[in-house]
Amino acid sequence: MIRLSMMALLLIGSTAAANMADQAQRSKINGIDLITYRTNVKDVVILLGVLPAGDAMAEPGNIAVPTLSGMMLDRGTKALDKFAIADKLDNVGAEISFTVGVQSLEIRAKCLRKDLPLIIETIAAELRTPALQVTEFNKAKQQFIGELEASAQNTGARATEAFNRAVFPAGHPNHPHTLNEYLAAARLASIEEIRNFQAKYYGPAHMTLVVVGDVSDADTQSEMSKAFAGWSGGQDYIRPAKPAIAAAASEATVPLADKPSVSVLLGQATGLRYSDPDTLALRVGTAILGRGFTGRLMGTVRDKEGLTYNIGATVADDSIVDGVWEISASFAPALLSKGVESTRREVGKWWSDGVTEQELATRKQGAVGSYFVGMSTTLGLAETILVNTQRGFDPTWLDAYPKAVKALTREQVNAAIKAHLNPGAMVLVEAGSVAASAKAPP
Repeated sequence: MIRLSMMALLLIGSTAAANMADQAQRSKINGIDLITYRTNVKDVVILLGVLPAGDAMAEPGNIAVPTLSGMMLDRGTKALDKFAIADKLDNVGAEISFTVGVQSLEIRAKCLRKDLPLIIETIAAELRTPALQVTEFNKAKQQFIGELEASAQNTGARATEAFNRAVFPAGHPNHPHTLNEYLAAARLASIEEIRNFQAKYYGPAHMTLVVVGDVSDADTQSEMSKAFAGWSGGQDYIRPAKPAIAAAASEATVPLADKPSVSVLLGQATGLRYSDPDTLALRVGTAILGRGFTGRLMGTVRDKEGLTYNIGATVADDSIVDGVWEISASFAPALLSKGVESTRREVGKWWSDGVTEQELATRKQGAVGSYFVGMSTTLGLAETILVNTQRGFDPTWLDAYPKAVKALTREQVNAAIKAHLNPGAMVLVEAGSVAASAKAPP
């Protein structure tokens, strides 16, 4: 772990000040979309990056390859083995990690300003010249298989798999493969498939890197130019021609024995990307229904009726493609039927009656406040800039977002709820200690 004091990761200063975007510098370096943002926290630098090489890019031959490819990046380069790299990072208290999401390979790094050249150089080497040793690959396979086997008994993971398979059609990036399909693929994956995948998908095209903290724009650009000179290739994100639509209501159960609670998901495809006009209104309206202890669901299903400790609503998975609207909850098996009934009742009220002026005013104030609090750390600011970029916004959205939230009207919010949701066409998935039925997941 990086050895930085807590003070170094505290407030970055007055992020709520006007014209935050003026602090951001955006440039193209060897095809990479580079965004730097200088803050007043001395010495601390956070790097976040993405490139289109996620699970959705899996070739027909083996669906485990994207994740295994990402797992191989911190296992040595052609010049340095993983121990030599770890020593270099430990000696300066820095950290680099890679994870694989639905559509993106995600890069995270922390360092001090003086060590930024080392970090950029190391990330470039790991992406461009990974060692891909067979012994390390076999270890990565076993690790991945172990993680998959562990998730087999996780009620939340199994509910999410079944829910997304029901909500999104086959071929949509958000439609996942099953756990068993991943297990079979991981066991059969070869190192040659990893090489071929990296050769096709790893490259500067459509890659974004955000560097936030005590940084110099010119120096960062110079280091990026040196480290990534001559690199080429890469693919764009997958963007379906038509969004997923909610067709008809359905239910499915995923029986898992001896679980103290049942994970429940209720929802549907929205057909919206984050950048679409109605999305912000729908998100704010959804927060009124089910975000935190002030949401209607918590207030009724939890506090008044005592049916659960955990319930909430959100709009998700819409940064790059159209996403999903969902309620997630956890109920004791004995309270499952009452819990689902109560949840459906509250959704129906919210959908038919809409939100009130007072609810909207309170939620808008909370949303803007949470937005600035979220950007009060170097990491939070970097994450906000990166996700905005994936959603198709330039840095001016840093200033435009709170204004857009404040401008929302009750009529806009209620119209978005009615236009994009249908309580009669929602998918219900229950995973845990539930009886097996004909309602099997797809």
